[in-house]
Amino acid sequence: MKLDGKRLRLYAVTDRAWASGPDALLAQVADAIDGGAGIVQLREKHLDHDAFLEEAKRFVALCREKGAISIINDDVEIALAVGADGVHVGQEDLAAGRAREVLGPDKIVGVSAHSVAEAQAAQAAGADYLGVGAAFVTGTKADAKPITRDTIRAITEAVDIPAVAIGGITRENLPQLSGCGLQGVAVVSALFAQSDVKAAAQELLALSEQMTRS
Repeated sequence: MKLDGKRLRLYAVTDRAWASGPDALLAQVADAIDGGAGIVQLREKHLDHDAFLEEAKRFVALCREKGAISIINDDVEIALAVGADGVHVGQEDLAAGRAREVLGPDKIVGVSAHSVAEAQAAQAAGADYLGVGAAFVTGTKADAKPITRDTIRAITEAVDIPAVAIGGITRENLPQLSGCGLQGVAVVSALFAQSDVKAAAQELLALSEQMTRS
């Protein structure tokens, strides 16, 4: 699948910390898409396989219904089983090349990158986009150390595939990423911890579009 850079302007990453269960989580996903998220990643670190599989089926169906790209975090087999549009893997997860081998040429493979070397290796392995960061201090991943704007800019200049910043991004600090060559931002709490997810998505999308023009 060819990845339109505009889809990456607002990339939503789920976290069930602010949802009472699968129904509430999927309702938040629907609101995020309605607010402008073009791509959504289902991230579940603590569900067992069967529960993750069932939730992923509903997630993919919802994204398809609403016209958003569906990405599964880490689990390539789940992504394949539910017909997701793609998968996102980290540096410690299944290698990008292996993910590409399993999913085939038509699915999307995203890879986390924290340096130019990692970004170039991901591109060489067949990645379609990069998640670059952590852009700021984040409570979502305690071991994610922020990288500088200069490093983010160096990464985007070193590869031909699009990149989104991730990690600690809020409506207040998002404008600081202007001029880094990014296609958009990936957000977690800035969306899903908000009382009005749709309104938060609309505001973040407008800020991201402004950032990409700067």
